[in-house]
Amino acid sequence: MTSKPSGSVSWFQIFQRGQHYMKTWPADKRLAPVFPENRVARATRFSITFMPPLAIFTLTWQIALGGQLGPAIATALFACSLPMQGLWWLGRRSLTPLPPTLLHWFHEVRQRLTEAGQALAPVEGTPTYQTLADVLKRAFKQLDKTFLDDL
Repeated sequence: MTSKPSGSVSWFQIFQRGQHYMKTWPADKRLAPVFPENRVARATRFSITFMPPLAIFTLTWQIALGGQLGPAIATALFACSLPMQGLWWLGRRSLTPLPPTLLHWFHEVRQRLTEAGQALAPVEGTPTYQTLADVLKRAFKQLDKTFLDDL
């Protein structure tokens, strides 16, 4: 990701946006070859579920065995950082402006939604990946799947 997010966004807001983006992005396997979001979201969900218990297990195991706490603490911190890394990436990605090639496709999908009788709010500013996720989520609900053929 080369673009910086527009405006000043706190680190906490980036995590929140990452969660929102992860929930909004359609988990359709046909998007996977073009977008890494499906893989990142799946890995993030997995790490949210399993890494905190793994961190606790690592620490308690080392304490119970009288082992070295330094490596156990480092492992636990790393395990707990994985969900945060995924949410951070997703949050930053959601704020990133769309590249010109995706921008064209984004407008085509919006046009198809409008032609299908869907009322859409006007796009404010430069469309971002979050804007794309919102449009795709709606398109998957309202349109037939042929809109993906142009991707």
